[in-house]
Amino acid sequence: MTQDELKAMVGRAALDHVVAGAIVGVGTGSTVNKFIDALAGIQDRIAGAVSSSEASTARLKGLGIRVFDCNEVDEIAVYIDGADEIDGQGHMIKGGGAALTREKIVAAQSRRFVCIADESKLVGRLGAFPLPVEVVPMAARRIARQFAALGGEATLRLKDGRPLVTDNGQHILDVRGLAIADPLAFESEVNQWPGVVTVGVFAHQKAQVCLLGTPAGVRTLVF
Repeated sequence: MTQDELKAMVGRAALDHVVAGAIVGVGTGSTVNKFIDALAGIQDRIAGAVSSSEASTARLKGLGIRVFDCNEVDEIAVYIDGADEIDGQGHMIKGGGAALTREKIVAAQSRRFVCIADESKLVGRLGAFPLPVEVVPMAARRIARQFAALGGEATLRLKDGRPLVTDNGQHILDVRGLAIADPLAFESEVNQWPGVVTVGVFAHQKAQVCLLGTPAGVRTLVF
């Protein structure tokens, strides 16, 4: 099976975790796009969605799914999103699509986080995938030096030759060379650095379930 087929498979499987009559949290990225397309087929069974990015909001609305603002909703039954990496405890690296801050907000507002990914995303230790960190632009160079002190190499993410600007108007550093042995402690530390908006380690808002696409079918991990 191709990676695209694996993504479509877990996108469809995630429908089983959608709570009837409730609002579903929807993440960002190519795997989530498969889920959004599948969700359109059962949109009459849900109250609507809360989205973690402008791109996902546009896709949801284009398929006729009502999208609520986070501030209109007290609690979200389940949040469905992908991951760039996920370990055996449900800790993740996210932010390859530059939506990590809004993803973490929606995850924190949800009772349950279901991660959907292909099997290549499952790792023994986080850090091989470049760690995204959303930063206030004026702090980017200093934060890069702080990562260098930890053995990481931070580079500013570019788009069309210019710094990428997130939906929140900030920039992204991608940090290579890290091996994150204690995701909870690492996330807590980096989030305290002045100028960091969000670090792309999801340990405090980890997944409770992961649906992994494999050639043999969907493998379900429960944490």
